[in-house]
Order: sequence, then C-alpha cells, then structure tokens
Amino acid sequence: MQQSATTIAIGPDRQPPRLLEKAVVGAGAKVGELTDADALIWTGTPGDFPATLPAAVRWVQLPAAGIEDFFDADVFRANPDVLFTSAAGAFSHSVAEHALMLLLAGVRYLPEHLRATSWQQREFFPHVGSLRGKTVTIVGAGGIGRALIPMLAPLGAHVIAVNRSGRPVTGAGIPADVETVPAEQLGRVWSHTDHVVVAAPATAQTRHLIGADELARLRPSSWVVNVARGSLIDTDALVSALSRGVIGGAGLDVTDPEPLPDGHPLWTLPNAIITPHDSNPPQLRLAAFADHVGANIARFVAGEPLLAIVEPERGY
Repeated sequence: MQQSATTIAIGPDRQPPRLLEKAVVGAGAKVGELTDADALIWTGTPGDFPATLPAAVRWVQLPAAGIEDFFDADVFRANPDVLFTSAAGAFSHSVAEHALMLLLAGVRYLPEHLRATSWQQREFFPHVGSLRGKTVTIVGAGGIGRALIPMLAPLGAHVIAVNRSGRPVTGAGIPADVETVPAEQLGRVWSHTDHVVVAAPATAQTRHLIGADELARLRPSSWVVNVARGSLIDTDALVSALSRGVIGGAGLDVTDPEPLPDGHPLWTLPNAIITPHDSNPPQLRLAAFADHVGANIARFVAGEPLLAIVEPERGY
C-alpha cells in the first residue's frame, strides 16, 4: 500500500505508545513532528495543551470521552478553526460492563452479602430482586448506552433510552425491548422507571439533572447508577434519599466532589456502592483508545466524517 502523505503527531509524549504509532501507520498515515503535522493525537492534560497550534493542523483527537476540563482550559476557544474529536464511544464496552456490575450488585443485594459474617438467608431474601421484567432508564444513551442495551436484553429488562435527539436507539442492532425518549421529555420517565443508569455528558445544562424531585418519583427499590460525571446527580439530595429509604441504593463510579473525601456520608451508607472512577482502567484504556484513533485516522485520510466530533456550542 502506498504510504499516505498525511502526517500525524502524537504528543506530548517523547516516546509515543507503540499501540498509537501502530494505529497511525495501520490507518494509512505516518507519525511525525507537530511542526509538520496535519493532525495531532493529544495524550496529555488540558493544562499542557499547546498555546498555539501550527497552521497546518486541521484536526486534534483528544484522549478522553468527558472533555469538560478542556473547555475550562479554553482549548476550543483558542483554536476555533481546528476540528476536535473526543474519545466518546471508545471506552463504551468497559464502562457499560461496570454499570451492569453496579446495577446487578445492588439489585441482588450484594453489599449486604459482602458485609455478612454469618448465615442470614431469611433476612436477605425479601430484598433480593431481578432485572427481568423491570424498566431500566439510561439517561444519556450514547456509546455507553448502546453498549449496555444488549447486555440488559438477555436479562429480560425493558429499556428507556434517553437521548438529546429522540432518534430511536437500538443497542448496536441487538434486538431488545427499547423505548427512546428525547431529553426534553425526561420528566415523564421517572414514574415508569425501576432503575436508572446515568451516562450523559457533563454540561451546564446537565448539572444536577437528578435531584430530590427526580429521586422522590422513583421506587423504594430503585437503584441509581452513575458512570458519567458526579455533577449530574445532586449529592446532598442523593444522600438524603439513601438515608431515608426513598430509593433502594446507588452505585457510583463518579461522585461530586471527586475524589470523595474520607468521612463523607456516602462511605458509610449501607446502600451505596462506591468505586473510584475505575470503570475504564488504564490496562484497558490504551488499547481501546488506539482502536478509536485508528478508525478516525482512516476516516481523516479518506476525507470521511470523523467519529465523536466535539461541538463546542453544545458543551461536548
């Protein structure tokens, strides 16, 4: 195959990861210096992002799905003529697995089983549930939601997929009992929901998307799982709802504040499961990101639309 003239810089690493270099070459481009590059695969933090980019750089691939820190660093406003893409969708399967784990752990009453030091079968039985025949609402049914839906389908759950557009979500073509609701009608889903998985982007509009009113409309057996950003749930309202038994429990891979401070009430609530934002652990992250990078470079070389284009006016 003839080598493309497209040059991709990888930075700020002095020695870029071999997986990313292989992704660049495998997609028909070559690795080069930023001064000669058509595009940049950024692997650093928002604070380290170049103050100015060479005029030839037309596209920047960011390393994360959640890019609010890049907004805070004014990266997009400083480069209005550059197309940015996020890693949205790259880590969907891993995060969806984690969401399912948290949901099943709650529904099957796993926290209490793990704490038990004696055989308490009769006490546990009334609380143990199932996802079969239950409605799981996925708030923010993008890549994570589409990966989660086919995981829920064999368990017999009905899914309400909430997205911005209201376009039908099918779960990557896997047959499932899915209803799609536009975000503007989110208010009507709570009374029909058994459990909630939060996977929406963090923007000014989605801050405290789930608060006291929303939690109050759920069931005493409902579990709320958040694998997106802590700011989407009002933490004080959640602590109150968990403490008073308004909902069954919460599985949180993200919190507000984060890291969750020692001594915070969430640590001691028996119906809260906390994992330290590790739904996408480092040992899985690079390979998934390299696959995403390869797919986008192939599209860039071919002049095709890229995946996960950042829309600054929307905040993600």
